[in-house]
Amino acid sequence: QVQLVESGGGLVQPGGSLRLSCAASGIIFSIHAMAWYRQAPGKQREWIASLSRGTDTYYDDSVKGRFTISRDNAKNAVYLQMNNLKPEDTAVYYCTTNDHWGQGTQVTVAS
Repeated sequence: QVQLVESGGGLVQPGGSLRLSCAASGIIFSIHAMAWYRQAPGKQREWIASLSRGTDTYYDDSVKGRFTISRDNAKNAVYLQMNNLKPEDTAVYYCTTNDHWGQGTQVTVAS
């Protein structure tokens, strides 16, 4: 069974940092491009970052320059380093292969 498990979320003050992790199982991880999405309450899920099967990265303008997506194929994991967090970053964050989704991890940015 395919599983994607996000972790690393929590409560952080504006300007702080968090590193999210996504552990994958049940797939040949290295052949999949990966992405991070987020969804705030009452809003649509939005794409924020992607990483190709190689090393190419892509970011939404809302996070570009603050967030970094990376992967470790040996660990079947994808990461999202989030710096200079803002209240508007508050959301449930999901990793995806675009075919499968994790359960999400909550990120709350507040004073």
